Amino acid sequence: MKTTHQIVPGDARELVDLPDGSIGLVVTSPPYPMIAMWDRVFTEISRQAGKALKNGDGPMAFEAMHRELDRVWEALHRVLRPGGIVCINVGDATRTIGGRFALYPNHARILSACLAFGFSSLPAILWRKQTNAPNKFMGSGMLPPGAYVTLEHEYILILRKGDKREFKTKAAIKRRRESAFFWEERNHWFSDVWFDLKGVPQNLMAEDGRDRSAAFPFALPYRLISMFSVKGDTVLDPFLGTGTTMLAAMAAGRSSVGYEIDSRLIDVAVPDPHKVLPFFNACIADRLGRHKAFIEERCREKGPCKYTNHHYGFAVVTRQETDLLLNGVTDLERVSGTWFKASYRSSPQSEWLSAKKAWELGKTARQKKLF
Repeated sequence: MKTTHQIVPGDARELVDLPDGSIGLVVTSPPYPMIAMWDRVFTEISRQAGKALKNGDGPMAFEAMHRELDRVWEALHRVLRPGGIVCINVGDATRTIGGRFALYPNHARILSACLAFGFSSLPAILWRKQTNAPNKFMGSGMLPPGAYVTLEHEYILILRKGDKREFKTKAAIKRRRESAFFWEERNHWFSDVWFDLKGVPQNLMAEDGRDRSAAFPFALPYRLISMFSVKGDTVLDPFLGTGTTMLAAMAAGRSSVGYEIDSRLIDVAVPDPHKVLPFFNACIADRLGRHKAFIEERCREKGPCKYTNHHYGFAVVTRQETDLLLNGVTDLERVSGTWFKASYRSSPQSEWLSAKKAWELGKTARQKKLF
């Protein structure tokens, strides 16, 4: 199995390079309107936003910034395949403009725009981004009523284009079944509140670039890609940043394309195979190891499971997990410029095979040598 990955330098507001219906999943985090670190980005593309900020008009600046993002959301509806999913990670903003403090609800404004463009809203996820100072209040300290709470969560808006995605061919059904997640992962991932992700930089790329960026943790896009796409899909990130979504797609065995307007971030996003390949396979090993530990404990408490995974030979809880296969990443090649190709194992990792499965595969290999 092979996947392709492309970084596109430039503006994603039109996505003119992408054909209609070519994208299976979008996972992205846009620049947040009314967060000061993104003012330069918005004022460079919107004179109205810059004028409003200069005049101390917070509501006008907020709306002008979102009108630029609206162009991206509208383009996403065109390039997404029927039944495709969009996951938008965004936080609200608090800011004092013109002497007036206010909350600017980015998640609500984006959701409203996406619904107007024809998307259907699915239940959103909140994740706890514990990056604030220890004090749990701001404003006038201990004196009511001027204090206000800190923002320690972000939203993952989840939207769908049209009805549920259909898998009709044998090949499509096979890819879907091999892309399954474990029963215990489903119970953990498909909750509307995530407490286990931390809003801190990850250490798989350049030391300086991610520290300066607002990159979400690797586990966030990796989890979303595993939840809402199948092998063979192309994952799009119109605001690629330091490339976390692209890296997660590589680890999950999906292709990807990402747009980035800031040339400085593009250099940071280019992956180093010597760093990322061990990281990818460690993520896969972690999933397999967690499942093994879960199954051992479950069997001790409730007895043997009814089903067995066909590839690894270990026990699973449901029939839908029997074809699950987590393909190890064997190579990452830089084809040219910002184009990359990743290669994967077609067979299960030997260290995670059950004793019975390892014996069966060994017997088959010995028989082949005889002929």
